[in-house]
Amino acid sequence: MIYSNRAEWLAASQKRVLLFGMSGLGKTYLASMLRGSASGWFHYSVDYRIGTRYMGEYIADNFKREAMKNPFLRELLLSDSVYIASNITFDNLAPLSTYLGKPGSPAKGGLPFDDYMLRQNQHRAAEKSALLDSAHFITRAREIYQIPHFVCDSGGSICEVVDPENPADPILTALSQHQLMIWIEGSEAHSDELARRFDRAPKPMYYQPQFLDRKWVQYRVERGLKEDEVNPDDFVRWTYRQALAHRQPRYAAMAENWGIKVKAEDVALVRDEKDFTSLIAGALPA
Repeated sequence: MIYSNRAEWLAASQKRVLLFGMSGLGKTYLASMLRGSASGWFHYSVDYRIGTRYMGEYIADNFKREAMKNPFLRELLLSDSVYIASNITFDNLAPLSTYLGKPGSPAKGGLPFDDYMLRQNQHRAAEKSALLDSAHFITRAREIYQIPHFVCDSGGSICEVVDPENPADPILTALSQHQLMIWIEGSEAHSDELARRFDRAPKPMYYQPQFLDRKWVQYRVERGLKEDEVNPDDFVRWTYRQALAHRQPRYAAMAENWGIKVKAEDVALVRDEKDFTSLIAGALPA
């Protein structure tokens, strides 16, 4: 770790951290809070980078495919009379999740599984690149904007694109050389609440390919459904809780082998940079 003990962390003139864990446990809350602090923190959002730098063209092209189905918009597009682009922000990643989509019946808003897997593979490559880009943005923040501190707000699927048990994992090696890796650990109660929230509004996610293949077959076998008979919302609801359980040991291994952990209930009590600094100090060795 770049800060081997709490004294090094507290004395550091340039604090650099990467937050990871399930979506909804406080990563973006902490990053946004630090960004607004007086001492200066650069907020690097991995999902924003994915949606703009690496998948922006895919997303815009998807909008254009839909627009081309409308005769009025088709004519305007073909004459370059309109411009279509996503308005993705740190707080609104809907264009990215909409593009990822959900597998299942096209009549119910789903994607054919092969098309869905193509988009999943695009996301995996984009996420790996966006994570590695964080080192460049550390330098950029310091040299261009004179912002001393750096917080990387990673996506919930970071654990799916790395091998936390491999001491030579290229992505984790690169990340840990520049940032303190911090797992925001949720409790069973947090998992229950996240599952309830997801059930109310199921959203597209990125899954590890092997996990997704297993669940896609298992779901259809249990229900006796063909691919084009699957209700996409029902499938992602059914898969979500299993994805939480699948990711938990991977997050834990990342914290054990590459960083530290803090509890989500303690993160919820953080109100300012001082609270955050103290929280991290308490999680580091004396």
